[in-house]
This record gives sequence, structure tokens and C-alpha cells, in this order.
Amino acid sequence: MNVASASVQPHPTSQRQGLAAGHMRTVHLHGPAGRLEALLNEGAPDAPFAALLCHPHPLGGGNLHNKVVYRAMKAMNAPEFGLGWPVLRFNFRGVGRSQGAHDGQAEWADVLAALDWLEDEYKRPLIAAGFSFGAAMTLAACCTPQRCRHDVRALVALGLPAQADGRSYHYPFLSACTLPKLFLSGDRDPFAPAHELEHIVATAANPKRLALLSGADHFFTGQLETMQQALSGWLKEQLP
Repeated sequence: MNVASASVQPHPTSQRQGLAAGHMRTVHLHGPAGRLEALLNEGAPDAPFAALLCHPHPLGGGNLHNKVVYRAMKAMNAPEFGLGWPVLRFNFRGVGRSQGAHDGQAEWADVLAALDWLEDEYKRPLIAAGFSFGAAMTLAACCTPQRCRHDVRALVALGLPAQADGRSYHYPFLSACTLPKLFLSGDRDPFAPAHELEHIVATAANPKRLALLSGADHFFTGQLETMQQALSGWLKEQLP
């Protein structure tokens, strides 16, 4: 298991020229429980990938405007980070203007609906990422072959929960998931104590990396820029 140290150094900005900040537009996805509200930050015309970002738990106030989700989007979309990819964010069923009702487990199907839209829109390989509950749903959708038929090239789990509200989270499907995976969390995350997250990552198939940001909590408070650098740096390393 590739485990990053507690301190993550910024990755040099790509020298690739011609990256332009994408315009944002509202789109609507056809989800299994009804229409899903979404925002797309368009990327550079020559972007080789398109990315999806999934938000944290709706019952905790999570939505597509969550600050961690927004900052992760910027790391993949904004020119200064050197990627310039189009990035889609959406509200899970029952959140904001998305139709349906919160389920808590079936939302992995909403992830697949978002991947459907991205694949149809861009006809290029995909990166799937999520924060907290969104990370759990992203992994559940993309690490189960009979569910996901999309050309996903890498997965990112920000603040993947190990325990919350007296419940423990388990990810048995990770043992057979051979996509490159980044598990990026704070070493003071109460929902994923470092030793529990290390155990989860140890059960995952290679390739994988666990990056624990020193002093960061679940929401990367005071460490959002470090999170962005760690995220964009890993993506540039995995997908040159």
C-alpha cells in the first residue's frame, strides 16, 4: 500500500499551455428516481478526461455546493492546477431540486446516471470522485463490474467514512477493484480514524494510495489548499 506521509508537498503546476477556465452551466440528469440537478464546469477543449464529483451526506446538509466538493472541482478544472478537465457536480436524489427521496444506499445508481451523462457528453475517459458519503457511493458504483460499464480510469475518495452515527462502514468490493485509487483524508477525521482507514485501504486491490493530511479534520479545515495540491498532484502522476 502506498501511504503518503502526513505532510503533502504541492505538486508543480503543469506547463501545458492553452488551459482555459471553463464556463459553468446548469444541466439536468435522468436519474433512476427522477431528474437530478447538476452543474458542469466546462474544461479545456483538448482535455483528455472528464470528471465527476459527488457530495457528502444530505442529512448533514451535503449538496453540490459543499466547500470540499467545490475546492476539489477547482483542483481538476481550474487552469492554475494544470488539468483543465470538465467537471460535473450533481445533487443526489431528494437534495436541492433533484427529484426523489433520500435512500442512503441506492444513491450509487445516481452516480451511474451522472457517469452516463458525462460519457455521452464528452466521449472520453472518466475520473470519478466523491467526498464522505459521496465517496462511499462513488466506490460502490464504480467498483462493482456488473454495475459500472463506463470507461473510468481512476477513483478518488475524499474523507471516506469508516464510522458515523454509531454505524461502521465496510467496503468489501475494494478487494477486487483494480482501478487506481486515491484515499485522501485528514489524520484527525473523527469519521475515519487513521487506523480504521488504513485497515480499509489495506483490503483494497492495487494500485492505491492513502494520503493522510497532518492536522486536517473531516472537512479539511485550514487544509483545503493542501488537499487540492495532493489531489491534482496524484492525478497528474497517475494520468500523465
